[in-house]
Amino acid sequence: EVQLVESGGGLVQAGGSLRLSCAASGFTFDDYAMAWFRQAPGKEREGVASIATLDATTNYADSVKGRFTISFDNADHTVNLHMNNLKPEETAVYFCAAKWGVVAGLGSHLYDHWGQGTQVTVSS
Repeated sequence: EVQLVESGGGLVQAGGSLRLSCAASGFTFDDYAMAWFRQAPGKEREGVASIATLDATTNYADSVKGRFTISFDNADHTVNLHMNNLKPEETAVYFCAAKWGVVAGLGSHLYDHWGQGTQVTVSS
C-alpha cells in the first residue's frame, strides 16, 4: 500500500524559510514521480514542484522558481521541499503526491496517491 506522510509545516514570518518532508513507502521509488501541491482556503489545488526520482528532473511553478527546491533522498525514501522567502499568500495546506511513471508534472490529475497534508502559515 502506498503511503505518503508529510511533516515540517508550521508558522513562519514572511521572508522566512521552511523545509517540508514526505516519507514515502509501499512502492519502488525509482518507478515514480513525486510532487508537492498546495491548497489555500477557497482555492484550487496547485502544483508547486515535481521531481522524477529516476533522473532528478524537476519542474517548478513559476511563482516559486528561485525560492523553492524539491529534492529526494533515495536512501530513506523521502521527498523534501525547501521553501525560502515565503510570502503570506503562500499560506496553504501542502500535500505530497506520487504517480507511477518517471515523467513528472504539476497537474494534480496526474497523481494517484496523496498524503494528508501539512499546514503552512506565513504571517505578514
